[in-house]
Amino acid sequence: MPSYRSVALTMFLSLHSAVGFGLRAVSSPSLGHAARRTMGTGVGVVYSTAEAAAEATEEKKSNVPIKNAEAYDKVKMEDIVSLCKRRGIIFPSSEIYNGFAGFFDYGPLGSELKKNVKDAFWTNFVQCREDIVGIDSSIVHNPTTWKSSGHLDGFSDPMVDCKETKLRYRADQLFCSPVVLEECGTTVGFVCVLEANDADMKKAAKTQAKKLLRENDRKGEKIQAFEFTDLTQVSEETMAQIPSPGSGKPTLTMPRDFNLMFQTNVGAMQDGSSVAYLRPETAQGIFINFKNVLGTSRQKIPFGIAQIGKAFRNEITPRNFIFRSREFEQMEIEYFIPPGDQEVWGPFHEKWIADAEAFLKSVGLDEELMGYDIHEGDGLAHYARACTDITFRFPFGVQELMGIAARGDFDLTSHTEGSGKTLDYFDEQTKDKFIPHVIEPSLGVDRLVLALICSAYAEDEINGEKRNYLSFHPSIAPVKVAVLPLVKNKEPLVKAARGLFDKLQRRWNVVWDQTGAIGRRYRRNDEIGVPFCVTVDFETIEDDGAVTVRDRDSTEQVRIPMDEVVPYLSKMIDGY
Repeated sequence: MPSYRSVALTMFLSLHSAVGFGLRAVSSPSLGHAARRTMGTGVGVVYSTAEAAAEATEEKKSNVPIKNAEAYDKVKMEDIVSLCKRRGIIFPSSEIYNGFAGFFDYGPLGSELKKNVKDAFWTNFVQCREDIVGIDSSIVHNPTTWKSSGHLDGFSDPMVDCKETKLRYRADQLFCSPVVLEECGTTVGFVCVLEANDADMKKAAKTQAKKLLRENDRKGEKIQAFEFTDLTQVSEETMAQIPSPGSGKPTLTMPRDFNLMFQTNVGAMQDGSSVAYLRPETAQGIFINFKNVLGTSRQKIPFGIAQIGKAFRNEITPRNFIFRSREFEQMEIEYFIPPGDQEVWGPFHEKWIADAEAFLKSVGLDEELMGYDIHEGDGLAHYARACTDITFRFPFGVQELMGIAARGDFDLTSHTEGSGKTLDYFDEQTKDKFIPHVIEPSLGVDRLVLALICSAYAEDEINGEKRNYLSFHPSIAPVKVAVLPLVKNKEPLVKAARGLFDKLQRRWNVVWDQTGAIGRRYRRNDEIGVPFCVTVDFETIEDDGAVTVRDRDSTEQVRIPMDEVVPYLSKMIDGY
C-alpha cells in the first residue's frame, strides 16, 4: 500500500491547474523528495544532477507571472460592478424589490473591506498621532445647525428637467456640443451626453451627430471636433436647441437649484416644528462639539478632531455605482490651527496634502492612477482659502477622491453667531483669545473602496494560462489568509490544519478551504484578493512540521515551520 507521502506527491504532480506550484513529475525518487520539500521555492534544494538543476531553473522562470499592464485600461465599469456582485463585495440595495436607486449593500467581502479601510484611516490618523482625537456625533442635529452652516439655504445642485419624459438630471453632469461642419463651418445642431470618460463621451456624441447629419441631409460629411460645455454654462437660446438624453428632442428646462438634504420629522407631530434633516456631511458634528472636545481632551492648538460616519444626500442622478450614492460614509478630520495669512495656514495645508497622499498609497492605491486638482478662483467655495483634490482615474473618468481644504474660520464663526455660544480658543502661552482656522482633509469611504477595487484589478499569465485576481494590499484585503489542507479525508492532516486555522482566526479574517484541486483553490482565493494561502501537507505531520505559504501576486512559495507562521504573516500583513 502506498504511503500518505507518495499519495500526496502523486496528487501534486497530477494537478494541471495548480498554477504557481512549480512542481513537475520526476523519475528520481530523491529529486522528487527535494522538490516536494521545497514546493517550488528553489530555496535550499539539493538536486541530483546538474541537468535536473538546470531544468528546475528554467521551469521556475516559466512559472513567473507575466502581468498584463493594459488590463485596467480596457476594463469597463460594468466589469467592476459584475465582479463586486459575483464575489459578494457589493450588492444593489433591496434587489428582490428591483433595487432602489442610489443605495447599496455591502456583502461578506465588502463589509470586511470597508471595515479594514476605516480601521486603516483611524489607525493612521488617530491612533498613531497624539494631536488628533476622535468623536462619533449623531446623524440628526438640531435643525439650526444647518441654518448656521449654510446648508439649509445653499446646499444644492443645479438641476434640469426633461419636460417630455419627466426625467431629472444634474446640469453640471450633462455636456453639450455644437455639431459644426468642417467644410463650411455651419452649425447643424447640438448633441448632449452624460458625463463620462473622454472616450465614452466622444463615442456617444458621434452616435448622436451621425443621426443629426442624416436628419439634415448631411450624411457622411465631416464635422469639427466636439467642444463640450456643461449645461450650467449655456444660454436660454442655446438650451432651446439642445436635445434631452431622455427624449432626444430639445425638451430640457433651464437649470435651477435643488436642495440635497433629506428631510425627516422628529417626534409625534408632523408639522414645521418637527422638521429635521439627516446630516449631509460629518464635518458639522465636529464643529458643534469643538468646545466639548477642547474641554475634555487636554489638546492644544494645533490639533484635530476626526470622525467616520454616515451621511445622506438626495442626489438628483446617483450614478457610477458607489461613487455617487444617496447614502454613504465619510472619513473627515477638522484640524484646528492658529489664525493668519498663507504664511500660517500654507505649511499646514501642504503637510496635510502630503500626509493624505501617503495614506492613500499605504493602503494600496495605484500611484499611476492618482493626480491633483487645485481649485482656484470660481472653483473655490466662498469661505475657502485653498483646496486641493487628490483625484483618481476610474473607468468612467478622472474624479475627486479626497479633498484637503483650508476653510479659514468660517465654520466656527458661523456656529458662534447661530448658537450665541463663543467657540474660541485661549492660548495660555501668548494669552491671546481667537477663533481657530481649519484645515479639512475629507475622504469618502465608499469612493476609496471603489478606488481600491479598481487599483487591485489585475490580470496575468502563468504557463500560458490567464489569471484574473484582486491584488489588494494585505492590510486591507477582506480575507488575509486561506488555510488549505492538502486532502480532506486524512484526520491527522486535517487536525493539524484546523489547529493552525483556529490560531490565525484569532488574529485575522481567514477562510478554511478544503474542497477541490489545490490549483483551483488557489485561483478562487486569488480572485477575491486573499494575499496568502497556507497549505498543510503530509510533510507537515510526518517530517518537517512546516507548511507552505504561497504569495498571491508572485505565486512564490516558502516553507515555514508551523510555529513561525503567525510571526511571518504578521510581518507581511501588518508590517511588524
